[in-house]
Amino acid sequence: MADSPSLSYSDESLRRILAETRTIAMVGASTNPDRPSHTVMAYMQDKGYRVIPVNPAAAGQTLLGEVVRASLAEIDVAVDMVDIFRRSDQVGPVVDEAIAIGAKVVWMQLDVRDDRAAARAEAAGLAVVMDRCPKIEYARLGCHRVAP
Repeated sequence: MADSPSLSYSDESLRRILAETRTIAMVGASTNPDRPSHTVMAYMQDKGYRVIPVNPAAAGQTLLGEVVRASLAEIDVAVDMVDIFRRSDQVGPVVDEAIAIGAKVVWMQLDVRDDRAAARAEAAGLAVVMDRCPKIEYARLGCHRVAP
């Protein structure tokens, strides 16, 4: 599609996003330690980020020290990044919620892309990353973050 947003992100822009992010809402976080979202959540916590899991099926449970929320709207702190572990066809409503809560970044995981949702997020002033993993990018870029 010729009008599709680029999936090319400069290392500088990814580094800036990762440096400025403090709190991540992880939509699709899994309580199963064998799932990628669980591994990414643990990794990002280890690097000093607060990661709030969002998963309606596990709402109220504790995952890696954080209470699982049913939706982004239930989070009572400012969210910098919404990290989406959902299929591409389920991204639109999550992006709309991210806009509604005032997130700064929408990050869609590997193989996750929704150009229309990305355009809505960008129009609302959010940075958008698609088809990337913050854990992989953090390691690849050699980021070093100290918890605030």
